[in-house]
Amino acid sequence: MSQLEEYRRQIDQIDRDLAALFLKRLEVTEAVGAYKQKEGLAVLDAERERQVVAARTALTDDPVRKADLAALYEAIMGISRRQQRRLVREAGDGAGYAACVEAVRTARRPVEGPRVAYQGEPGCYSEEAAAGLFGPDVDSVGLPWFEDVFLALKEGRADYAVLPVENSSTGSIRQVYDLLSQYEYYIVGEWQVKVEHCLAALPGVKLEDIKTVCSHEQGLMQCERFLDAHRDWKRVPTLDTAGSAKQVAQTGETSTAAICSRRAAEFYGLRILAEGINYNSANHTRFVVVSPVMELREGRDKIGACFRLPHQSGSLHEILTVFSAQGLNLVKLESRPIPGRGWEYFFFLEFTGDLRAPGMDGVLRELSQLSSEFRVLGNFRGFAG
Repeated sequence: MSQLEEYRRQIDQIDRDLAALFLKRLEVTEAVGAYKQKEGLAVLDAERERQVVAARTALTDDPVRKADLAALYEAIMGISRRQQRRLVREAGDGAGYAACVEAVRTARRPVEGPRVAYQGEPGCYSEEAAAGLFGPDVDSVGLPWFEDVFLALKEGRADYAVLPVENSSTGSIRQVYDLLSQYEYYIVGEWQVKVEHCLAALPGVKLEDIKTVCSHEQGLMQCERFLDAHRDWKRVPTLDTAGSAKQVAQTGETSTAAICSRRAAEFYGLRILAEGINYNSANHTRFVVVSPVMELREGRDKIGACFRLPHQSGSLHEILTVFSAQGLNLVKLESRPIPGRGWEYFFFLEFTGDLRAPGMDGVLRELSQLSSEFRVLGNFRGFAG
């Protein structure tokens, strides 16, 4: 027998011993769950779990092994919580969990022939996303500001909003995330648009005539490398890329160019001076469909949520262990500062799942219990390309 085979034999025996002990532990934690059910106790006892982790990590002085033991016992206790939730029906769930249950119960079917609002002028990437989501003949309208789009939903002037939330080059659209935390609406779908920026100006204008470039701040950031080659150009942020094309067309200013899509340039009669000027050729923007009412469409495989955590050590880590214990894939985690609360944050996350799947109720209960504030943002089908 080789040395490697001998090591593997030892590991196999240790694993058999561990499995037997783990199954025995589960018998005891099941009895604990039955007791909690009888006494009306909550499954999660965060203080007890912290004590258990501290006691187990104290069994070694090796800092690396301490971290390994902590990870092991956090996973074990996550499995135990999942086991106990099959027995325990808890009372006193948070408002966010109750709101999610009610939203799922009253979820509507998708609106036929919807009115769709987006931020920007005709020809912008948001309009392109709306056409991709709802078809080229969609009844859509562009509005000046992101909050105008949310107000259109609130006032019943639109059935859905299409909004950008993330760009593959420059990251999240912070204004939209802030509004998602403010308005209690739901994400019901998503779409991606490939972003290919052009530099466009009035017919007859040449590159050497340009002194000013205008575009949405995201457009300016995504084309920084191109613009850095023209340091003498003044950069002016506008409300959206298509709006910058419209502005150049309407003002007739021959020294000003817009960064916009080819579609917007053609829509407003501009001449393209340079194409593909964004530094990342694989540049995409992710858009979401926002509805004032929860919808559970066919093929849904992603859940969005937001939460605020208690200001204590390890609170975010406790949230993250829920996903590993439940075998859920956390695909996005984003933080945004809470206005008026110094150094406190709202967290936005997305993970794979279906709100009506077996076991998901327990996941939501646990997330709600671990959070100071919790809200499900929707259950939708992720864009597959």
